[in-house]
Amino acid sequence: MNDEGQRKVRKGITIGVIACALMLVGFLGSYAYFITNIGNNKNQEVTVETGTMALVFSDGNNGFNQELDFGESAEKTFTIENTGTKDGVVSVSWMNLLNTYLEGSMTYSFLESDTEDGEYTEIVSNKNVPVSDVAEDKVLASGITIPAGIKKYYKLKITLNYTDFDQTADLQAKLETQFKITEGILKDLTPAEKTLAKLGKTIKEGKPNFAEPATTDETSDGLYTMEDDYGTSYYYRGAVEDNYVKFAGFYWRIIRVNGDGSLRILYDGTEAHANGVNSNSRVAIENVKWNTNNNDAKYVGYMYSPSTSASGSKEEAQTNEVNSDIKVAIENWYKTNITDKGYDDYVSDNIFCNDRTTPGSVATGWSSDTGLGYGTNITGYGAFARFVTGNNTSLIDGKDNPMPKLTCENKNDTFTKEDTETGNGMLGQKVGLVTADEIMMAGCGKFGTTNNNYFLHKGSWYWSLSPYNYNGVAAVYVVGANGYLSFNGVDFAGGVVPVLNLNVEYINRLIGEGTIINPFRNENEV
Repeated sequence: MNDEGQRKVRKGITIGVIACALMLVGFLGSYAYFITNIGNNKNQEVTVETGTMALVFSDGNNGFNQELDFGESAEKTFTIENTGTKDGVVSVSWMNLLNTYLEGSMTYSFLESDTEDGEYTEIVSNKNVPVSDVAEDKVLASGITIPAGIKKYYKLKITLNYTDFDQTADLQAKLETQFKITEGILKDLTPAEKTLAKLGKTIKEGKPNFAEPATTDETSDGLYTMEDDYGTSYYYRGAVEDNYVKFAGFYWRIIRVNGDGSLRILYDGTEAHANGVNSNSRVAIENVKWNTNNNDAKYVGYMYSPSTSASGSKEEAQTNEVNSDIKVAIENWYKTNITDKGYDDYVSDNIFCNDRTTPGSVATGWSSDTGLGYGTNITGYGAFARFVTGNNTSLIDGKDNPMPKLTCENKNDTFTKEDTETGNGMLGQKVGLVTADEIMMAGCGKFGTTNNNYFLHKGSWYWSLSPYNYNGVAAVYVVGANGYLSFNGVDFAGGVVPVLNLNVEYINRLIGEGTIINPFRNENEV
């Protein structure tokens, strides 16, 4: 269509919208079971009490009927109040939504403020109003946390957009909807549960089969749980499409919600990458050795003994005095890209576990395993026992039945920066690497299994933080080029992918949906 023709269509649509594009928008402030008791589009103030929690949804008028031209918006304000004694989480949904506009013609933003006249922050940004030619309910915004005794103020902004496609069909379109609030969590929320709600996620029951690769999004309907050193952690698994974060000018993927409510995120480049995309830009630093030396068990350590001679005991080998080459590289990267740019205050000081436990041959199934962990003694480490059985594939802890965990057994291996109560305080910066356990939980499948679909695959191999074994060469777990869990000698050069933890204060300011086009981000992140 030429420009003149396009202008005629635009003019025709504008005129048509005045006559046809009426939005019938009314608010129903209740839980679903109140629908038959309260009429549609009426003045209302409904209090629903369940246990010790009460929510009040107040609507000051009969909704609104408004004519919109292209490029114009309609706005509605309302409040949700928790008059109970416990924090609550609710969702707001479109109720009986009928929207026959073309996909993308109608978008909405949902904003929140602590005060009526205060600054409003977007919690949903420029999202398409769901298209539906039959009346049905659709989620508008989920995971809205309302602390006990608090009233919060909201604005819903609906916009009729100019688009790049032919909108002639919108001449006869209509949007009719009401809204409802649905009950959420009624208890004292842990910090992790509050973050889970902020992400709009629920809890998924059971646990996955870690031996099988996760080639689809297994947590689209809720996150799996596992205990970590801070409480209950909630983790993503598979070809996840809603765990994107933009922070400090980089894109990241959420690995999990930590037990203290912080978010563990993994670097994914200066641009967002879809699952399955092979790109060297998805690693922060290329061609880095874990350690230049490989001829002592001590070199599997993120830090190790300063002695130039062979270590004579496990205690000596695991003395945290000398930084590994990879620790120096990643902390220099963090200082340049996070600390020096003013982002360090948003990062939490959480444990990074360099598990150097030596469970021995009974656990590893490796008859040569001495369990000594020093010098040139053949040794399998903790993650080796959890994911590789060596000579005995019948053991329960093995590649046919992987057993990941998130707790760190020895305090000497719990790397933190300043926290010496739960960690060792040996980090120079608040950054680390993904563990073999987190790789397994994310969906790689049993040791050596190809998986190009899950969110940790990058198309080039990169280091983990987990020691593998010592068998003439110190070796550490890696994520292979095809997404498999593997290992390399510490003197090989590979990719470095930083992992850090966003603190709760920063999380509370996040907007977005976690998608590749609308990632979680601070409102000031471009």
